[in-house]
Amino acid sequence: MQAAGEHLLAAAAAAQAFGLAGAHLGLVEPVMVVSVSDDLSQRDYRLFFNPQVLETSTAIQSGTEGSVSLPGVEVAISRPVWAVIGYDDAQGQPRTDRFEGFVARCCLHEIEQIGGVFFLSHLSRLKRDAVLRKFKKGLRAG
Repeated sequence: MQAAGEHLLAAAAAAQAFGLAGAHLGLVEPVMVVSVSDDLSQRDYRLFFNPQVLETSTAIQSGTEGSVSLPGVEVAISRPVWAVIGYDDAQGQPRTDRFEGFVARCCLHEIEQIGGVFFLSHLSRLKRDAVLRKFKKGLRAG
C-alpha cells in the first residue's frame, strides 16, 4: 500500500489538490491524501490508509467543493463543521484525529469518494444535471 500512497501524494501535489482519493487514480486500496494545513495557500499533505469517520458534529455548514475530475466545477455542499477520523498513517500505525472546517470537509469528501460517492450526489438531480451541462458546454467551447 505504500507505493499507492506515494503515487497518490505525487498526483495530489501535481494537481495542487486539497485532497485526493485513490479511486481518482484507479486504485482499489482505501487510501486518500488530504492537506491538513489551515492555510489554504499551503499544502501539508497527510496520507490516510483505511480512513473512516468516527464522529461528526451536529452543526452543519455549507461550503464550496470541487473535484479534480471536474476542473472548474465548484458547488455548495452542506457538511458537518468537524469530524473525527480514524486511519492508519504511512507507517501503518492507527491514528485518530479531529479536523475542523475546510480540512474536515476535505476528509469527508475523500472518504465518500473512496466509498464510491461523488460529491455531486449531494445535489438535487436538477442542480446536478445543470452543473454537468455547464461543464460539458465548457469542454466543447474550449
